[in-house]
Amino acid sequence: MPQESDRYLVLAEGKLGIFDAKTAVSLIRYRPDAVVAVLDSVRAGETTRDVLGTPRAVPIVATVAEGLTHEPTALVIGIAPSGGMLPEPWRGVIAECLAAGMDVISGLHVFLADDPEFGALASQHGGQLIDLRRPPERYPIAHALARETKALRVLTVGTDCNIGKKITALEITAEMQRRGMDARFVATGQSGMLISGGGVVLDRVAGDFMSGFIEELVLEHGDADAVVVEGQGSIVHPAYSGVTAALLHGALPDCMVLCHHATRQPMRAQMTPIPPLPVWLDIYEKIVAPLHPGKIVAMSVNTHDLEAEAAERAVAECARISGLPAVDVYRHGPAKLVNAILAHGKAPRA
Repeated sequence: MPQESDRYLVLAEGKLGIFDAKTAVSLIRYRPDAVVAVLDSVRAGETTRDVLGTPRAVPIVATVAEGLTHEPTALVIGIAPSGGMLPEPWRGVIAECLAAGMDVISGLHVFLADDPEFGALASQHGGQLIDLRRPPERYPIAHALARETKALRVLTVGTDCNIGKKITALEITAEMQRRGMDARFVATGQSGMLISGGGVVLDRVAGDFMSGFIEELVLEHGDADAVVVEGQGSIVHPAYSGVTAALLHGALPDCMVLCHHATRQPMRAQMTPIPPLPVWLDIYEKIVAPLHPGKIVAMSVNTHDLEAEAAERAVAECARISGLPAVDVYRHGPAKLVNAILAHGKAPRA
């Protein structure tokens, strides 16, 4: 895993936005002291505060040479291109960083450590190639043991992929910790792993073992007050429903928080319409019910593309339709979500 002392130059070439560069944005928000510069020739000369509104103004540079003046120790690939493959123009950037003795940290589906050119450069100049999506060489099978934990188990679920499930889980964990709880965040994707220093990139694990890995992680933290598991995908998304089902059955959550992007229609990278909110409240609970009576207790509504007044209306409408407490965690904070989770508490074992 990456180290606490790492200093990151984050690659976000031409894509520095909250959806296309979600790894970059997550690092800037949740490990701001580790990010020394962002590489994006399109926005060079600006800062992340200008572009993203982040509390810390991380400089944006145009070239690796300019980035090296900030003394990074590692390049992080901060974009998730379609299919997780390596765009050809990035090869030169990676090679230049390796030649400078830097590590390269990647969440792509293609493994950089298996590339002969990159391997030779890393060996020659003393850098490491860290492929976050490389799955552990173990094959755990789930046995519904997660429901036996002392910890209150919380899972973020969604009406689509890439809408804020990780952010919501991180914010819930932080709020619980502010209240004096021993709350643990379980990362299930590459960005969450970079932030927390542990976890697994679930979508790279063979299907039979996905829920087993989640069960293991939940049991590892099962003596805590709460385990907050980062959600992935959406249970009805044609491309990503498998990983969502594995999370439900591996974590067997007591409580779920439904994440929703207020203005999105249809599903990301699909022509499929997003079903109405009542459908989601029913489907997630029914899928987990035969194993454990998990309950959706609140909604996290992403309103980043709305002005303040429209955002308030959107959140209020979600609360009205769902009958649940609803917030945008950036605009309102996560307190209402945590209140709802704690009010529900541990569900009895099915």
